[in-house]
Amino acid sequence: MPNGNHPAIVKRLKRAHGHLHTIIEMVEKDRPCAQVAQQLQAVESAIENAKKALIHDHISAQLNRPGSETASRAAMRAFKSIARYL
Repeated sequence: MPNGNHPAIVKRLKRAHGHLHTIIEMVEKDRPCAQVAQQLQAVESAIENAKKALIHDHISAQLNRPGSETASRAAMRAFKSIARYL
């Protein structure tokens, strides 16, 4: 798996982690449910975007790998295994 985009993915996940910590504090302070739900939606979106970026990196690495027919079959298996997370 290439590391080219991993720093960006890590940055997204760390931001979502910090945001989630803030949401926990909101719940503990009895903030209105609508505000908490809105913030949870933002964290879900951030994590979903990080997941998509990771999967796209993986797919690109597999499809751009030079090789034989055996390598192509291996790339297709890898693609199928990761595609279920899309």
